[in-house]
Amino acid sequence: MQICNLSENNFEQCTKCSICTTVCPVAAVTTDYPGPKQAGPDGERYRLKDPAYYDKMLKLCLNCKRCEVACPSGVHIADIIQKARMQASAGHRAKLRDTVLANTDLVGTMANLVAPIANFTVGLKPTKLVMDSVMAIDKHRTFPAYSRQKFTTWYKRNAAKQQDAFANHVSYFHGCYVNFNFPKLGQDLVKLMNAVGYGVHLLDKEQCCGVALIANGLYKQAKRQAKTNAASIRKSVDIDHRTVLTTSSSCTFNLRDEYPAVLDVDTTDVRDNIMLATRFIYRLVDEREIKLVFKQDYKRRMAYHTACHMQRMGWQLYSIELLRMIPGLDLQLLEQDCCGISGTYGFKKENYENSQAIGSILFKHIADAQVEAVTTDCETCKWQIEMSTGLPVENPISVLADALDVEATRAANGLK
Repeated sequence: MQICNLSENNFEQCTKCSICTTVCPVAAVTTDYPGPKQAGPDGERYRLKDPAYYDKMLKLCLNCKRCEVACPSGVHIADIIQKARMQASAGHRAKLRDTVLANTDLVGTMANLVAPIANFTVGLKPTKLVMDSVMAIDKHRTFPAYSRQKFTTWYKRNAAKQQDAFANHVSYFHGCYVNFNFPKLGQDLVKLMNAVGYGVHLLDKEQCCGVALIANGLYKQAKRQAKTNAASIRKSVDIDHRTVLTTSSSCTFNLRDEYPAVLDVDTTDVRDNIMLATRFIYRLVDEREIKLVFKQDYKRRMAYHTACHMQRMGWQLYSIELLRMIPGLDLQLLEQDCCGISGTYGFKKENYENSQAIGSILFKHIADAQVEAVTTDCETCKWQIEMSTGLPVENPISVLADALDVEATRAANGLK
């Protein structure tokens, strides 16, 4: 018998099995949050009767999507919670802290201008104490460093002119992290794609994907930026005939799924052409369209962490299998535990203790693995793991680029 959906998030299909609650990382560390079933489908029934009904427990949700992965009925539990947050915050101005944390493009642009000073200042104990007391950004949190040169600046100066010479082409949604904090990841992608015969181009217009804006309640701004990005992606796909690659699992999930589900910005027509770079490369290798050749003297022992949004997409396989192709890489697979940071969630004073408690299981597994570094597809997971374990964390694309024998790969793919 076919079940008729009465709502866009199909909460009627919830069978109250509570499987979602058993996998919820927040419910596991605090009794203040009863779990996604109560906050999502159960609460939605109350909210339908009284639109004014709102429970502050909704703010404790990480939006990690683990409840949706576990749900046997396919209920969009996290989307139900997010929509309820949106309805409750309508007409309310975001706090200064939330505005600062969410506006990654603005803050990144300013910080890049004075990167050494900004990095030094936010690392000082007095600065952290002031942010803790005035803005409620926890004093224990370590901020990611800003780069002195943006990725887009490097690209225009060093790579843009060479990309048209290749026979195949892709576009790159680099995101704010690559642009302002870690340009090397973008450079590594260009290096890798060029070595297999693909030119890498930037989108005509790109703004932050908006995942931080959504998390902090700046929905109107998130929707504006989503429309800009959707238009640029659509031009890349429909006019330039280029797949849009990403190097962030959260950016990817936001562009593909959160835009239509949360912001009502439809990207379903181009969804299949928005792809994490590791998935794109793996498919090319698997279909024998390209070849990768790695250095013979490359030797490392690393652990792979599956980010929550990566698990939601089910794409961790592609990163793992590509990494396993590197002969000298001893890759240890970690249990699929949440790191606890969830973007800006773990920066907030009221969430810090829960954030670290959630991540403690993962941190122990990393210590037990006895590795020299960790690799993951999420930049905020990187920040959390580096701060909490002291180990360096790299994106799989950077690991692949570092291990790649560029000249041998170019030759194997028929490039001079």
